[in-house]
Amino acid sequence: MKIASIINGAERIIANAETMEVRNPYSGELVAEMHLAGKKEMEEAIENSLQTFHKTMKTMPAHERADILLRASKLLEEKKDEFAEIIAMEAGKPIKHSRAEITRSIQILRFSSELSKHTAGEVVPMDAALRGDNRMGMVKRVPMGVIGAITPFNFPLNLSLHKIAPAIAAGNTVIFKPAEKTPVSAYMLAKLLKDAGLPNGALNLVLSTGKTAGTTLVPHKDVPKITFTGSLTVGKIIRDTAGFKKVTMELGSNSPNIVFEDADIDDAVERLVNAAFGYSGQVCVSAQRIYVQEDVYDEFLKKYIEATNQLKIGDPLEEETDFGPMIDENAAKRIQEWVEEARGQGATIETGGERKGTMMYPTIITNVKKDMKVVKEEAFAPIVTVIPFNTEEEAVENTNDSIYGLQAGVFTKDISRAYRVADSLEMGGVWINDSSVYRQDNYPYGGVKLSGLGREGVKYAMEEMTELKFIGVRL
Repeated sequence: MKIASIINGAERIIANAETMEVRNPYSGELVAEMHLAGKKEMEEAIENSLQTFHKTMKTMPAHERADILLRASKLLEEKKDEFAEIIAMEAGKPIKHSRAEITRSIQILRFSSELSKHTAGEVVPMDAALRGDNRMGMVKRVPMGVIGAITPFNFPLNLSLHKIAPAIAAGNTVIFKPAEKTPVSAYMLAKLLKDAGLPNGALNLVLSTGKTAGTTLVPHKDVPKITFTGSLTVGKIIRDTAGFKKVTMELGSNSPNIVFEDADIDDAVERLVNAAFGYSGQVCVSAQRIYVQEDVYDEFLKKYIEATNQLKIGDPLEEETDFGPMIDENAAKRIQEWVEEARGQGATIETGGERKGTMMYPTIITNVKKDMKVVKEEAFAPIVTVIPFNTEEEAVENTNDSIYGLQAGVFTKDISRAYRVADSLEMGGVWINDSSVYRQDNYPYGGVKLSGLGREGVKYAMEEMTELKFIGVRL
């Protein structure tokens, strides 16, 4: 399969263009050959997006945008298995988890369709101010224009639609730069949206390197908004390059989860196995730090190791597979080095710690210190540290001792303590009696500290992708 950028509705296979192979992380088989766009194609896409915004999207009625997004949701439902198989092949995500991603993606399109018809402003009581008599004022939400969307490999459809669907719902156009590792699902998505009736140029797919996006798309004067999900390192570069334009960034975490002595231990174990090892831990809100109260620490750890060792490891395309490869061998090698470093510093590897090619086996680490990489940095890998604590105050202090603050989980049957702890945690979101990894697509999702800027979740993303305009009338 050969794929290329789609600009103004036309695929751009350019003679002598640089190409990149997309390979199945599990088998190494070739999935696709991607023709890379350069600076010229990126600039052409931006110019076309700007023209399409002014000529088409800016004036398109809300009901038309809603219909396009609703049709897209129905088409995606029809092609659910096809998309899931592609994600399993290009990202190495187990097929059952890939299907779950498609289900959530369908929801995003439906939420966006509904909310496109309800983007309301407000009437301002002008007579509340001196000399405001005989005046009326209104505030409208208006689209910004061209939105630059830069997306990661780990949820190639879901996280892309978290940017694209709200942008379209609000009346913007989009330059879509997907991760180099997972461009096939992005290519299929662009085709699907066109089939749903999205005008040419409303979504321009540019298959390029991060360098091309960083030097051309991010600083461009005709792109007033960048929305990005990815690493802290790249996020800092984007923030420095973007200048005064609006930026939404979700930059990851080393997500903490607290298990108190009165928690349902079996339930916490089940949820935290999935939270730590779902999609090989390559999830921004994966459980990386689990703090367990001392009275139940031994019980929790024993059951946690047993449940982890029951995971079915293998080919992502097989229905029974729970756990597959990391995105590439370099990622697996990196985290194996972290584990060995922790072992050398005195940590205990309770299970896992081994690597075979792109497969880094589920790893539970104990006897850690807070300055170890496996504790303080974002692993983005199938490793988890289990750490005992004594008091509630100690748990909160240890949890907040991080440069990150994306999402956390708290397990307890004491509702007063649950709310007290949730209020004390320096996080963008806290789940009570569920893990840090749980996410729905209609609540504000994002972090504090170095976990990012702004919020996603359809309604909140639309607010980030619109400007407030005041119109006053003297009667």
